[in-house]
Amino acid sequence: MGYANQRFDVNLSILFTELPLLERPAAAAAAGFSAVELWWPWVATPTPPQDELDALAASLKDAGTQLVGLNFYAGKLPGPDRGALSVPGEESERFRANLDVATRFAESTGCTALNALYGNRVEGTDPAAQDELALENLVLAARAADRIGAKLLLEALNQPESPRYPLLGAAETVALADRVNEASGLANATFLMDLYHLSMNGLSTEDLYAAIDTHAARTGHVQIADNPGRGAPGTGSLPLEALLDRLHAAGYTGWTGLEYKPGDRPSADAFGWLPAGLRAARS
Repeated sequence: MGYANQRFDVNLSILFTELPLLERPAAAAAAGFSAVELWWPWVATPTPPQDELDALAASLKDAGTQLVGLNFYAGKLPGPDRGALSVPGEESERFRANLDVATRFAESTGCTALNALYGNRVEGTDPAAQDELALENLVLAARAADRIGAKLLLEALNQPESPRYPLLGAAETVALADRVNEASGLANATFLMDLYHLSMNGLSTEDLYAAIDTHAARTGHVQIADNPGRGAPGTGSLPLEALLDRLHAAGYTGWTGLEYKPGDRPSADAFGWLPAGLRAARS
């Protein structure tokens, strides 16, 4: 079956970054894709000027691309920051200031999935206090997302690249989603299953299959890159086609985000593994 059963979108925060932000939707469309996702594009501020928000929304619309996933403000990505919502003080306040801005932008573009990166451990701060703050902010995020009919995504990262990030496994991330749903009284907190990050944490292929079988029903979004190298499928050793087949067999029908590095070539040349007829969104 393979890739024909998937709905792929392109992450415009890691692909097509050789182009200005407002040119990336059209570049993705020219490569054959009709769906995209983004990390929070304004890494320096959770509250960018409205005209910049409007310009990005217009570029998505003009390109005919649907925004299917958006990160809340999470600091500087890529880089040492990994979220703000569990970081006491200014960063947590910046996250809260972003909630309304991000959800209004998501609503204006038809985006229905918002990713809240947990946040690094802070030296000298009680982890329990960070976890308490995180739950408070995740409940606020879940309620903000719910107001526009969106789901909240919670993502596990990997220890080698994000050593201070505490969510490193599928089971603990799904358990956190359950706590958020219980505390919020909602049911919109779901798992973002990033197969690259899970594999970087040492999961074997069989472990990845087990994670898929166990957690597919709680998965709200999937992201892929090959390992090693975080490149396109086929550049490493992950059996991504078989893993996505397993996800489909387990009942997952959502989006799969292409969140890989293009390597030493233009991003438009990094999709040779995927036939052109399988790139546009299908119902």
